[in-house]
Amino acid sequence: MTPAEGSTLIGKSVSIRGELTGSEDLFLDGKFDGTVTLTGSRLTVGPNAHVTADLHVRDIIIFGLVEGNIHATGRIELRQSAIVNGDLFAGRLSIEESATVRGRVELVSNAGAAANA
Repeated sequence: MTPAEGSTLIGKSVSIRGELTGSEDLFLDGKFDGTVTLTGSRLTVGPNAHVTADLHVRDIIIFGLVEGNIHATGRIELRQSAIVNGDLFAGRLSIEESATVRGRVELVSNAGAAANA
């Protein structure tokens, strides 16, 4: 698993606590506690990641563990190894076989997803 070209990378040995905001794509493979706001960008949660946060993003691809609510104005993709404990709000949702979700799922129009974020 390699991050998309041009993405900022937070590696698996990195642990961060706080508020993360930005305007570029992010590949997060470490431990993060707090809030993430990337409303115009894509967040990729790597297979080694443990994220305990409320996430406000355009698009998100999850391979690892996320504990918290996810608000996406675009698409949420849960890959095979994904584990999500929290509510999902998005315009589109893709869940691969073996991914785990515990929470509420609400698919809304892009305007509705932006309002929830």
